[in-house]
Amino acid sequence: QLQASGGGLVQPGGSLRLSCAASGSIFSIVSMGWYRQAPGNQREQVARIIRGGSTNYADSVKGRFTISRVNAWNTVYLQMNSLKAEDTAVYYCQFLSANGMDYWGKGTLVTVSS
Repeated sequence: QLQASGGGLVQPGGSLRLSCAASGSIFSIVSMGWYRQAPGNQREQVARIIRGGSTNYADSVKGRFTISRVNAWNTVYLQMNSLKAEDTAVYYCQFLSANGMDYWGKGTLVTVSS
């Protein structure tokens, strides 16, 4: 039900904007997040936005990445600036609903390389 897009190849220092939209209705979303998984690494949370307005970020992306959403709470974005080679990974979006259901997108590949 979630479709992530916006990944691609970018040079170090460049920017990308990831999007993730829900294709159907999801009951009462309480938070939306972005995760990433690099080859050989565990999946890690990159950013999260919580209903009520708070956001949190992994230390490695603070000041470079920004998570945002549309008012309808069915689309989430991740603006990624000053990209580094170590940001290379498959990025996944995740929605959490009030009834505890967990929804994941299929992932979009971000490659940072010159």
